[in-house]
Amino acid sequence: MIGTLSRLLRLRLALMNGVAAVGGSLLFPGSAETGELVALGGGVALLAGAGSALNQLLERDLDALMQRTRLRPLPTGELTPLLVLLMGLWCLVAGSLLLFAAGGALAALLGWGTLAWYLAVYTPLKRRTPFALMLGALCGAVTPVIGWSAAGGSLSDFRIILLAGVLYLWQIPHFWLLQRRHADDYRRAGFPLFAPPAKASGAAPFFQLWVVAMIASALMLPAFGVISRAAAPWCLVFFAPLLLAGFRKLEPVLFASLNLFPLVVTAALYAGR
Repeated sequence: MIGTLSRLLRLRLALMNGVAAVGGSLLFPGSAETGELVALGGGVALLAGAGSALNQLLERDLDALMQRTRLRPLPTGELTPLLVLLMGLWCLVAGSLLLFAAGGALAALLGWGTLAWYLAVYTPLKRRTPFALMLGALCGAVTPVIGWSAAGGSLSDFRIILLAGVLYLWQIPHFWLLQRRHADDYRRAGFPLFAPPAKASGAAPFFQLWVVAMIASALMLPAFGVISRAAAPWCLVFFAPLLLAGFRKLEPVLFASLNLFPLVVTAALYAGR
């Protein structure tokens, strides 16, 4: 049952969202209570899990067509649509209560708005246009903003805008590589793919330029004091192979590095505290 719930809630992705929210909270100056951080991360993770469950309910017909998703609980028959709906609603209510307790009404509203955007805008649009990815990336970018607002930060502060922008830029190459890995699956299910022009060698200049922009924006974090300048050398140690992999077409290394990217940024924020 634990494995079934993990696949339904996409536990690793949900926890990553929780970690990003905690990173946004750590960015705000001042003391941070451990209990509040746990409630904040847990609330955002539960809302992300609710989004996963409700998304799988909406796309259960398409999930059954794809090798990558055919073992999810609905296509396999492990869970019924009604049970998935109830689980998704339970995660929504529990996550909302935790988020409200940790950060108040604004944090909860941002969480609900992000979930609504994911389910009502991104989910239907990705069946129609490959550029839905640009809109879907907003969901991940808002996650640290939730933590920042929960800590009492202003939404117009340049620090949280910069951090959200970095995470927005990160999501495009991350999910583009995911599409490339499972291109046949996406075509089988009828999803239009985002396919920027590539050279004869297979390298995509648009993708490489995007990775450079992502790394350049991430290096602005220590430059503008968003994270401790003492963490800047460690950021360079991490970003150098990321940049090299992007230009050498070392996709396994690049994909693994991109998966670690938000965790590295959050660790740098934590180290600065």
